[in-house]
Parts: sequence; structure tokens; C-alpha cells
Amino acid sequence: MASTQDFKGRWALVTGASAGIGTALARELARHGAKLILTARRRDRLDALAAELAGKGAEVRVVVADLNDPAAPQQLYDATEGAGVAVDILVNNAGLGQYGAFHTSDLEQELSQVRVNCEAVVRLSRLFVPRMVERRRGWLLVVASTASFQPVPYISTYAATKVFDRFFALGLAAEVARFGVKVTALCPGPTESEFFDVAGAAAFRRHVQPAEDVARLGVAALARGQRTILPQTQGKVTAFLVRFLPVSLITYFVERAARPEKATG
Repeated sequence: MASTQDFKGRWALVTGASAGIGTALARELARHGAKLILTARRRDRLDALAAELAGKGAEVRVVVADLNDPAAPQQLYDATEGAGVAVDILVNNAGLGQYGAFHTSDLEQELSQVRVNCEAVVRLSRLFVPRMVERRRGWLLVVASTASFQPVPYISTYAATKVFDRFFALGLAAEVARFGVKVTALCPGPTESEFFDVAGAAAFRRHVQPAEDVARLGVAALARGQRTILPQTQGKVTAFLVRFLPVSLITYFVERAARPEKATG
């Protein structure tokens, strides 16, 4: 029977491991005996986490990379699979958002969301999943969001990228199941992290769930081969209700509740 014990001794690559859910996922995988490859932009944070996990007996490597750079996925592959390290667990967690009216937003930040949240997920998966298929084993966790179940005004691009992530994970899961590869879309709601500060999205900081809880439930779902996991009760309720409510009604109320004070027109 599948369990988190299957992760013991396996190499796991965790993107966006320097903060929030990424850090919590790395700790949770290490707790189940996985060996960790940590990647993000900030070496100081990665080194601190690596030291923490190594101090608890985990084998850890650090690879600094910026997934806003299209060359970064190949860099990560070359430093791992390309160097003879079999990555059996790929955690596509790295992501970013931006809150505000789209017509006044920073265009580069909007495009960065697409590059990191979507393009990098596809590039990394295309590099590592074929090796998993060859070995007839592997696990792929794609961190989506409860925002993937409906349009969300003022984080329109972010929500759209998370729809992509969730659908990509679900489609890929069906493709590779017969090869012994499991794919899970983890769809957290508001989670304790620096995401809200970086994205400037304090308007969505409600009913925040500890990152440790999200990681624990996400890793357990991945081990089971569960294709979608909503770790927050409110998220489950929301995902259920939006199936029956008109999208126009949902976006009307969200727009009014989340509208920035400076939004005009």
C-alpha cells in the first residue's frame, strides 16, 4: 500500500524552497526520509534550511536558480539528473503573484507570473518526468491554489496561472499513471507565508492556514496518488459552491471586496 515511507531515500527537488510552503514541504519530505535538493534565488535562506535539515540527519544539496530565467530549468536538470542524481520527487512549488488593477500594474511582474508559475512548471516537468517514466516510478507535486477554481479580480493573472497549473497536473496525472508516476495538484488557500507581502495582496489574507499543515496534507496526498488536494476546509467549500454559482456573480462580489482603494475607472 502506498505511503510516505515510499519517499525514504529518494531524492526530492523542491523549487521555491526558501520560504513559505516550499520550506514546509522540504521539511515534511525530510521528515519522511527523503533526500533534498533545495532551489530558489536566495542562497542564504537555502543554506540555512539545508543546515537545519542536515542537522536532523537529512542529506541535502543546494542549487541556486531563478525560474524567471527560461534557462534555469535546464540548469537544475544538469545539476541533478545530468550529474547522475535520480530525482524521483519533483515539487513544482515556486510561484509569485501581484495584486492590483491590471490596467495599472507592472507588466513585467505580470509576465513573470506566467514564466514562473506556468512556463517553468512545464519546462521542469518535461525534463524530469521522462526519467520517471523510464524508471517506472516517480512523484510530481504541482502547487496550484484555490484561486484556480474561479476568476479572481485584482489577482487575475495569478489566478489564471493557477488554473493552468491545476489542469496541467490533472491531465499529466492521467497520462503517466500507467507508468507508475503519481501527479498531485496541491490547492492551498491563504497560507502563512511572505506571499501576501511580496504580492501586495493583504486583501486576500483571511482564514490563513499554517504552511506546515498544507505541507503535511500535500505530501500525504502525493504518496496516495490523490490527484487534487484542497488542504483547507474553507477552500473545499468554495470549490464546491462555485460549481453551482454563476461566474459573473462570483466575480462581482470578489471585485467589490478586493478592489484596491486607489482603483479608478
